[in-house]
Amino acid sequence: MTQSEYIELFNRLYADHKERFVRFTLSYIKDEEEAEDIVSDAFIYYWENRESLKDNSNLPAYILTVIKHKCLNYLEHQRVRLKAEGVIKENMDRELQTSILSLEACEPNALYAKEISEISKKTLKSMPEKSRRIFMLSRIENKSNKEIAAIMGMSEKSVEYHITKALSIFRKKLWDYL
Repeated sequence: MTQSEYIELFNRLYADHKERFVRFTLSYIKDEEEAEDIVSDAFIYYWENRESLKDNSNLPAYILTVIKHKCLNYLEHQRVRLKAEGVIKENMDRELQTSILSLEACEPNALYAKEISEISKKTLKSMPEKSRRIFMLSRIENKSNKEIAAIMGMSEKSVEYHITKALSIFRKKLWDYL
């Protein structure tokens, strides 16, 4: 066959069978653009291999066989992709569930309670002895300023001064937690 005969045969095959091949492909692929690409690729494959075919070959059947194999490859690729997406989705769901459970169990106050307790202990230790003792009598033992003044042998104004001083120190040390 001459080149012009191949071109004429190809054009006739394309005109006569393209739409039917696309419909066939669409029945499996369900994506019109992809179906048309597969059919076009099959015609190109035929054109590239035309000289190796026998002259009496059933060309529509040959092209349809190529389309069948291209559809199988495409569908197998889709199956692998969907399986991988499923695995990825399962992993993402598992991570999401773990994050949700972790956040639900998270108690911000509990996270900071230990830090606040440590800072409070250090702050108390760093205070002058008299201010620490007065603060503890006031806040821990719930003594009134009058009772503290009697215990410490000082005026109520001095007790108020030491409590105010201690509270100021605590505010500075615990500023980020207030």
